[in-house]
Amino acid sequence: MATEAAPMDEKAKRMRDLLSSFYAPDPSISTGGSSINASFDNINSTSFDADQYMDLMIKKSNMEVLLQRHVQMAAEIKNLDTDLQMLVYENYNKFISATDTIKRMKSNIFGMEGNMDQLLQKIMSVQSRSDGVNTSLFEKREHIEKLHRTRNLLRKVQFIYDLPARLQKCIKSEAYGDAVRFYTGAMPILKVYGDTSFQECRRASEEAIEIIIKNLQTKLFSDSESIQARAEAAVLLKQLDVPVDSLKARLLEKLEQSLDGLQIKPEDASKLVEHNDSSKDEESNNQGPAKIHEDAVRGFSEAMRAYREIFPDSEERLFKLARALTTMHFENMELYIKKRVSAADFLGIFRIIWEDVVLMDEVLPEAALSDLSAEAAQVTLKQFVARTFSNLQQDISDTLLKFDINQKEIVDGEVLKVVLEASRKAVLQGTADIFQEFRQLLDESSGIFVKMKDFLVGWVQKGFQDFFRSLDAHFLVLSGKTSSSNETEGKSSEKIHAGLILVLAQLSVFIEQKVIPRITEEIAASFSGGNSQAFENGPAFIPGELCRVFHAASEKLLQHYIDTRTQKISVVLRKRFKTPNWIKHKEPREVHMFVDMFLQQLEEVGKEVKQILPQGTFRKHKRSDSNGSNTTTSSRSNTLHSDKMARSNSQRARSQLFETHLAKLFKQKVEIFTKVEFTQESVVTTVVKLCLKSLQEYVRLQTFNRSGFQQIQLDIQFLKAPLKETVEDEAAIDFLLDEVIVAASERCLDVIPLEPPILDKLIQAKLAKSKEHNNNTVPS
Repeated sequence: MATEAAPMDEKAKRMRDLLSSFYAPDPSISTGGSSINASFDNINSTSFDADQYMDLMIKKSNMEVLLQRHVQMAAEIKNLDTDLQMLVYENYNKFISATDTIKRMKSNIFGMEGNMDQLLQKIMSVQSRSDGVNTSLFEKREHIEKLHRTRNLLRKVQFIYDLPARLQKCIKSEAYGDAVRFYTGAMPILKVYGDTSFQECRRASEEAIEIIIKNLQTKLFSDSESIQARAEAAVLLKQLDVPVDSLKARLLEKLEQSLDGLQIKPEDASKLVEHNDSSKDEESNNQGPAKIHEDAVRGFSEAMRAYREIFPDSEERLFKLARALTTMHFENMELYIKKRVSAADFLGIFRIIWEDVVLMDEVLPEAALSDLSAEAAQVTLKQFVARTFSNLQQDISDTLLKFDINQKEIVDGEVLKVVLEASRKAVLQGTADIFQEFRQLLDESSGIFVKMKDFLVGWVQKGFQDFFRSLDAHFLVLSGKTSSSNETEGKSSEKIHAGLILVLAQLSVFIEQKVIPRITEEIAASFSGGNSQAFENGPAFIPGELCRVFHAASEKLLQHYIDTRTQKISVVLRKRFKTPNWIKHKEPREVHMFVDMFLQQLEEVGKEVKQILPQGTFRKHKRSDSNGSNTTTSSRSNTLHSDKMARSNSQRARSQLFETHLAKLFKQKVEIFTKVEFTQESVVTTVVKLCLKSLQEYVRLQTFNRSGFQQIQLDIQFLKAPLKETVEDEAAIDFLLDEVIVAASERCLDVIPLEPPILDKLIQAKLAKSKEHNNNTVPS
């Protein structure tokens, strides 16, 4: 950096010297003090000696250095010529411009002196004429001013003489403010001349003022008078120099008692809002509740202003009264929103409260009512948002429970389908409505709401998150899956219809697949962002988590429906096997009635799922004939009949059991319990599987004689055909039915099955009887 700065300084110095030599007439001036200290080899010095410089260069330098110096000097000479030429050009243009300017100035100034002389003559003429006018009008002006002063004095004298009459008129019209103004205006004159010229006027005026003071004192403590009127009376008394400090405690107590009438009570809030909205379109003087409340608060504010002037030491108490009224407003607001309130009504009450706060804040800015209102408004708005979500959950719950679900309605109609459609509509329409409500809050432009928009966005996001979590828990309570702390909310699990559980399961699927994505889009469009403080107690809206919650809830509820239905059917099965004495059972004459009850229960399940769940890909899973597990009863009985005709009953029984056990060893492995799908066939199949498994366990707990075993054989054989028509997994059903027969044979004391012809005969008889019963029950 130092090496670069040195050449620049040298060049600048050379340019200055060049300019100095160009403009300075004396060469000694251009060099200044530098020529004194210049050395003999300084080429820019005025004392430079070229011959001496060349001799020195020849002695000290060789040919190569001399050539380099020659080239350097040639370059410097060329640069200096160029710089000098540029300076001449630039300054030439400036000289031309300056010359033109001087010429224009000379032409513009020409004739100005004559004009100035003419102007001076005119000014002197105007001044002389003005002095003449002033001299001629001086006496008249003095006379007019004297008359004007006399007129004002006469007016004052007339006002003093008319003062008693004026005061009496004010007393009759109760215009005490004008009376006090007249009297205080006349007091300076009455004090000076009241004992001489205006003695009678002063006496009459004082008598009238005494009456006015009494009337003002009466008005001050009258309960029928408004707060503002009493405050005005106190101000007028103070202007009349009446001592009012002794009345301070009583006046402030009256002011405090008036707070009760200024409250916006919850039962009156709706009327205030309705009238306030309707009065906006009316130009007439409408003295409705809103206008009356506004006037009352305005009077309260003016009273505080007056008392503050009258009693300067009462500011703290006035601050407390203003804060107390503000606090009561928001406390009543919290009570008001506990019932169902629309966003429009909520905003209407909020505007009224804010107008009251503004009125009082103008009078008492030191009370910091705006800050107090902002804090209370945040609490109230947050409660309103939470209450709105709570009302939506209650609407959904009421929609689910308003239908009287009983078995007859499910069999005869489609009540479950109606409940599901109504609940879906309640969820969709309800969420759309509260979005519209919250948009009204977000669009509100009043001062206090503008500051809370970020908080509102955060509360709405978190509100939806909490709402769906609460709705999930509420579904589990309604289904009886979990218990509720509030006994009035739900029913006991015994009273809950299984169809409602199925509706809740399908509704959870609908919320997961349709509602939550729609809510996510709405939030992204209108309620994105928000204040981080709103999420301090939990996360914001997380759709992925909510989808997982409702997916798990739908599976839980579907399984709960299956368990509920299975338990109900298991009661029938348990009664069937615990009631008779199987050791002394008689020979089977027909298929037992529990089979009809079992099939009837399965038919009810089928009708319920048909209303709620969609059909799946109905693929029947059959056993292959090669493993021997899918052989029908008829073919097996025919084979036994043809191959073992000569055997005795005991030999036949032992052979059949041996074949059954041997077939089990070579059976293809069957997966009985698979994942339940949200289809009609999957749910019905799972219920049947669980019931047959329960049937097998009940069989294992009993001990049968020959007839009891034969009865079980007959009932199971009859069940095979209708169950296979109902379910999608025939292989598993076949397997479970065989397991029941095997379990019964293992618990039988004398295993001798029914002969196939007898078995077929009893089954055909049951089928004919059922057909006849169905024909008789069909309405004509």
